[in-house]
Amino acid sequence: MNAPDVLVERLIAWGVDTVFGLPGDGINGVFEALRQNKDRIRFIHVRHEESAAFMACAYAKFTGRIGVCIATSGPGGIHLLNGLYDAKLDHAPRARHHRHAALRPHRHLHELV
Repeated sequence: MNAPDVLVERLIAWGVDTVFGLPGDGINGVFEALRQNKDRIRFIHVRHEESAAFMACAYAKFTGRIGVCIATSGPGGIHLLNGLYDAKLDHAPRARHHRHAALRPHRHLHELV
């Protein structure tokens, strides 16, 4: 079992059933783990990271469940901020995952906010 498998298993254990995001090279392992668990957790592919964050925010607000968005390093992670800040202001449950290669090469940064 590798880190992406552990991440997806933990999300499932927290009751997460939907992840919004955009694939990228830095998080291919996570997408493989999501694919292997597609019967327990679904992935909704978006065209822009900011859309993923707002979709996760709306999902959390309307369902009361944890809204999860995922993006790769660099601008992908930055584009998540508007939706996450909106969720923060409304006290909606949310989780974000992105890889930031500049800080920790070959490691993933996971943050539950």
